[in-house]
Amino acid sequence: MSLFDMNGPLMYNLGKLANIFLCNVLFCLFSLPLFTIGASLSALYACMQAIWEDDEDDIIAKQFWNAFKRNFGQGTALWLFCLLVFAFLGIYYFIVASMTGAAGKMYRVSFFMMCLIFLFGFQYLFPLQARYKNRIKNTLRNAWLLSIAALPWTVLSILLTAGAVYISFFMNPEGVSLAVFLWGTLGFGIVAYLNSIFFQKAFRMIDPEKLCLSHEAPKEALFIDEEHRTEKSRFARAGGTRGNRRR
Repeated sequence: MSLFDMNGPLMYNLGKLANIFLCNVLFCLFSLPLFTIGASLSALYACMQAIWEDDEDDIIAKQFWNAFKRNFGQGTALWLFCLLVFAFLGIYYFIVASMTGAAGKMYRVSFFMMCLIFLFGFQYLFPLQARYKNRIKNTLRNAWLLSIAALPWTVLSILLTAGAVYISFFMNPEGVSLAVFLWGTLGFGIVAYLNSIFFQKAFRMIDPEKLCLSHEAPKEALFIDEEHRTEKSRFARAGGTRGNRRR
C-alpha cells in the first residue's frame, strides 16, 4: 500500500486532523460574541466525539453548525451559570486575599476547594450537553455526579488541560504569540479531542447504549438521560424492547 494511498492510515489521520483544525477555527469564530462560548463548546465537543467515534459527516462544518444551533439555548444558559460562578469566585478571592491570620488561611483553603469542586463538574458540563438530551438542572447535577464517579478520568482530563495551558503560556513566556496562534488553529480542538478519550471512558458508566433489553440501568450506571427515560416509559407500556439512541 502506498504511503499516500487515500485509504491508508496517513491520509485517514490527516483527514481527521483537518477536521479538528476546521472545528477549532469555527469554535473560535463562533465564540467571539463571548456569550455564545457555551454553545460553541457544546458544538466542539459534539464534533470531537463524532471524530473520535468515526461518526463525523463528510462536511464537518455543517455538523458543527447543526450542533451549535441544537445546543444554543441550553449551552448558553450553562455558560451564563459558569460566568456567575466565576464572578462569585473572583469576589470571594478578593475578600479572602485581604484577610490575615488563621481565619485568612482557612478561607483561602475554602476558596481553592470551591475552585476545585467547580472545575470537576465544569469538565463535563458541555460534553454532556453535546451528547445527551436533558434539562439544564439535570445536566448540572449529572456533571458533578459523573466527575466524582469517574474520578481518575476527571483528574486526567484536568491535568491534560492544565498541562497544555502551562506548556503554551508559562513554560516559555516569550512565545505567547505563537501559543495564541496554535490555540487559534488547533489547540482547543486537540485538547477537546484528547479529553474525549477520557470522557468516553466516563460515559460508559451512564450511556443508554449500555442498558439491557429490559431497559433496566446497569449496576454501574449513575443516571439515564431524559430522552431514554421517555423512550423507556413509552416502550414499557407498549411491551417493546427497542433501545434508545443518544443525541
